[in-house]
Amino acid sequence: MNTTRQIARQRRRRRGLVLGATAALASTAVLAYLVMALLPGHKVDAGPAAATPLVTTQPKATGTASPSATPSPSASPSSSPSASRSASPKATTATKAAKPSPKGTQKSSRGSTTPPSAGRIRPNTTYKGVATAYEAGVGDGACLFGPSPDMMIAAMNTTDYETSRACGAYVLVRAANGKSVTVRITNECPLPCAPGQIDLSQQAFAKLADLKVGRLSITWSLVSPSSIGTMSIRYKTGSSVYWCGIQVIGHRNPVARLEVSTGGGWRQLPRTSYNYFISENGSGCGKAIRVTDIYGEQLTVSGLAVQPNVVQPTRVQFSQH
Repeated sequence: MNTTRQIARQRRRRRGLVLGATAALASTAVLAYLVMALLPGHKVDAGPAAATPLVTTQPKATGTASPSATPSPSASPSSSPSASRSASPKATTATKAAKPSPKGTQKSSRGSTTPPSAGRIRPNTTYKGVATAYEAGVGDGACLFGPSPDMMIAAMNTTDYETSRACGAYVLVRAANGKSVTVRITNECPLPCAPGQIDLSQQAFAKLADLKVGRLSITWSLVSPSSIGTMSIRYKTGSSVYWCGIQVIGHRNPVARLEVSTGGGWRQLPRTSYNYFISENGSGCGKAIRVTDIYGEQLTVSGLAVQPNVVQPTRVQFSQH
């Protein structure tokens, strides 16, 4: 009986020793793991630690995938923010690439500024002079507009022509007999034409008096016609991105200034006596064009290609005054 009790006590003692040894080994392993984890430069391949970089790289992976998704027409505004930001530069680039089309697509805008310094022909001013007549042919002249759609045109004396500043101006001419006619300035009348004198086409002179009269006392003033389309732009023959001449056609009011965009601002071009604004070094050729009339109104046109001797219509026109 005593022997049986002794055997039972020995078994219980051995189980306790085994459990104690197992616990000691587990504690030792945990301690060793912690010590190794705290050593400098040691990396532990634990699950939570490895998950952290995956979280930080997830937006980058989304951003990288967005360019391939951008061209898709099915892309919706509900895309992730990173995808939307990636798509924006793509859309801008596509818009810019679409501008230089074969047809010369263009955008235009309107603005106002203070009136430029007045030339000789001013609004709300009446001038005295004489009217004469000349054979105008197809209506072309020193302003180089080309053939005129109608023959109600005239040549301005050199003084008031003012280095082509009068080109395209609409003038109401009144005779002492009460008759009047509105003409567009397309030509220059050199000396002996005196200041105030207007050399009318024979067709226009005939509206005032018989051609046999020869000379007719008149008064005249600048007008801003109501019935007129939009203006056009033409690059001179020989123009390129290295040199260009720019002309404005079909403007309601006289043009006082023409500027071109240079990337860093606007550059005013000098005007020639043959009615072109010249960029000698090509600055601004093919870029946005800003035109200002004598009232200070500005019209900006962009997207016109440098196409020599091609009349390119715009969508804008100066306001009536």
